[in-house]
Amino acid sequence: MQYDKKIFGSVANTDNGEVSAATTFWYHQEGEVVWAEYRGGSVVKGFLVAKVLTDGELDMVYQHLNTDGDFRTGVCRSTPEVLPDGRIRLHERWRWTNGDGSEGASVIEEIA
Repeated sequence: MQYDKKIFGSVANTDNGEVSAATTFWYHQEGEVVWAEYRGGSVVKGFLVAKVLTDGELDMVYQHLNTDGDFRTGVCRSTPEVLPDGRIRLHERWRWTNGDGSEGASVIEEIA
């Protein structure tokens, strides 16, 4: 799975998440290292870094500044799916590592 220069948008998130349909992710990759910048909606600026695991999943950490002026941090495991048109969909299970420590699920898809 190659993520370099791919752009993703959010299509679903649990209520305790801060990413929304207004959030865009710009992905990059070098070998097994993947990183992205993201912003939009309640996210002013965010960054994530991940490693590609042997099963193809992404094991990542993320941090962002939200529109309330709060820093948020978390961990995420993303499972890729290749859609019939060749785009990538990521099914994500995440957990905040600050604040309430709650867990959630989200889906982001490659923008054609």
